[in-house]
Amino acid sequence: MSTPQPDASRPSESRADDDRATPDDLLHARTGTEVSPEDLVLAAGQDVTPETLERARRKLAEEGPSAIDKLLP
Repeated sequence: MSTPQPDASRPSESRADDDRATPDDLLHARTGTEVSPEDLVLAAGQDVTPETLERARRKLAEEGPSAIDKLLP
C-alpha cells in the first residue's frame, strides 16, 4: 500500500491552508470539569495506589487542574 504524496500541481499557497496548526483550545482534553487526583494518575499511565494518589494531590495543589493538560493532548 502506498502513502499518498502531496499534489505537486497545487500551488503552495493553497497547500498552506492544509498545513495550519490545530488551535490550542482543540488540543486540550480537559472539558472544564473538576480534575481528580485519580484522573491525573490514570492520565500519567500509572496504577492507582495511595502513593501515586498522594503525588497527584500535591501536583494538583501546586499546578491546579491544568496539570492534566501537560499529560494529555
